[in-house]
Amino acid sequence: MTGAEIAVVLGASLLGAFVKSVTGMGYPLLAVPLIALALGIEDAVVIVSGPNAVANFVLCWQARGGRSETRDLPVLVGTSFFGAFLGTFLLVTVPEDPLLIFLAVTIVVYVVNYLRSPELRLQEATTHRWSPVVGSLAGVMQGALGVSGPVVGAWMHGYRLTAQAYVFSVTIIFGVAGSVQLVLLAASGRYTAERLGVSVLALIPVLLMVPVGTRSRARLGGRGFDLAVLGVLLASGAALIVRVLS
Repeated sequence: MTGAEIAVVLGASLLGAFVKSVTGMGYPLLAVPLIALALGIEDAVVIVSGPNAVANFVLCWQARGGRSETRDLPVLVGTSFFGAFLGTFLLVTVPEDPLLIFLAVTIVVYVVNYLRSPELRLQEATTHRWSPVVGSLAGVMQGALGVSGPVVGAWMHGYRLTAQAYVFSVTIIFGVAGSVQLVLLAASGRYTAERLGVSVLALIPVLLMVPVGTRSRARLGGRGFDLAVLGVLLASGAALIVRVLS
């Protein structure tokens, strides 16, 4: 791997880790496509998976003070865990493009509805009823497509949690689904010595950006944080469309 390619990995990780540290999501969304331009999609996914798992753990721990404000997390975490295994088996049998298009359209519809009705909030009875479905869907999407952020991000945004509770919620769900993916990548021999070395290098900008992004999040008001999350969701929808067209 050349110095220029490693520089792309480090730069993409720096940008993605900053966005993730502010909103709880966005590192793979931003870093994987950028790294894929230089190295290819498989290299990008494998290299990012480790630093992303570490970022989820660190951010979840930092935001643990918001755990008392969350709800439905045991169900969401448990169903996403099993959904990730199912999604891995579906990877070779289910066509990718229709799922990506459906996911992108769902995200855009949610964001538009929120902008039209800023007080939009998912009621407790609704979230209790649908959390098993959403958790399973997030896990399946992670296993089959490597994408669960849009599902989890939009669903948890509808809870209208505080920034700390939101980050705690999404990072613990991402962490579980991502850990399944990480184990399966390692078990299938995708971690070559070169990929592992570059992945470890990518940890450096990730760990540097976590405190910077966390401080930036603290400066955002509730409305500012909401808009930041919506921006990441819209970017994820656009990235999914680009993935279909590419």
